[in-house]
Amino acid sequence: MGVYGQSDKAILRDLGQRLRQARLRSNLSQQELADRAGLNRTTVSEFERGASTSTLTLVQVLRALEMLDELAGFLPDPGPSPLELARNQGHQRQRASGRRGQSDGDGADDDEGEPSW
Repeated sequence: MGVYGQSDKAILRDLGQRLRQARLRSNLSQQELADRAGLNRTTVSEFERGASTSTLTLVQVLRALEMLDELAGFLPDPGPSPLELARNQGHQRQRASGRRGQSDGDGADDDEGEPSW
């Protein structure tokens, strides 16, 4: 059965089981994971059983398991919007403008306000 055929509770249970397996692969107890994530052990236990939790808890657990990069597959970077692409089309920068209003450090012509070419 595909993910769309599953209930929300079934998906949460599956997510909890996957995170439990990741915790066990990292050789961490629920308490150790909770300590790393800044959570209570019961929150980790409930999460692994598929209880409804916040997205903040998900992020904290993924960070503690060093799996935050997994979110890139879940929510890929959308890139620039079509409006941004149209706005920037033909306006690619060719060079840096340099730092304005700062001395180049040699002290020459600083008082005159003229460049020291």
